[in-house]
Amino acid sequence: MTDASSAGAMRKGKLYPDAASALADLVADGQTLAVGGFGLCGIPEALIAALRDTGVSGLTAISNNAGVDGFGLGQLLATRQIKKMISSYVGENKEFERQYLSGELELEFNPQGTLAERLRAGGAGIPAFFTATGYGTVVADGKETRQFDGKHYVLETALRADVALVKAWKADTAGNLVFRKTARNFNPACAMAGKVCVVEVEELVEVGAIDPDQVHLPGIYVHRIVVNSTPEKRIEQRTVRAEGN
Repeated sequence: MTDASSAGAMRKGKLYPDAASALADLVADGQTLAVGGFGLCGIPEALIAALRDTGVSGLTAISNNAGVDGFGLGQLLATRQIKKMISSYVGENKEFERQYLSGELELEFNPQGTLAERLRAGGAGIPAFFTATGYGTVVADGKETRQFDGKHYVLETALRADVALVKAWKADTAGNLVFRKTARNFNPACAMAGKVCVVEVEELVEVGAIDPDQVHLPGIYVHRIVVNSTPEKRIEQRTVRAEGN
């Protein structure tokens, strides 16, 4: 029995024993991935590490940013597995900056709200939309523009991904998700935009344990579940002051 088939035999429904087995027969060179998170908040830590370990390359990553040097998607930049980023915020990562300025990394830059709406549109089956954001800037270069009621708008296309990697706080075995506070960020939009969605959760419960009114994302969007009960949750920038100040 191969490793992939062995992992398949071990899994139960949507639940996989670990991040590596959840990605083993799924990811491939040249794919487009949507990855949830904002900075290091709400990133699927175990899934990103497992993706790095697969060695797949030529990836296009849709994500608000690329983590930091050595953590989050920054790990995949270090191993040169990402060829293109579709992002909003590109600070906090010196390797990202180096690769982009040297021409080693492609970048499709988006205003943050536009990125969120492009993902949402992809998940909702909307092919494109007009937005006033970015008109008259480099963001609009090469894109169709139109006037509505005397105001200028830019046509933006929806984003779809081969695979979505997202992080949630809690899931039931059917894949219904609950996100925790600001860690929700881009995760639901990424999940909906992915043809296949793999979610990393801290807690797994049985169906019925989550009040339907508390479900943030229905399980119909989730295909695979991995439990990581003790994520590192590294803080991007820790600022402290002396006691009494």
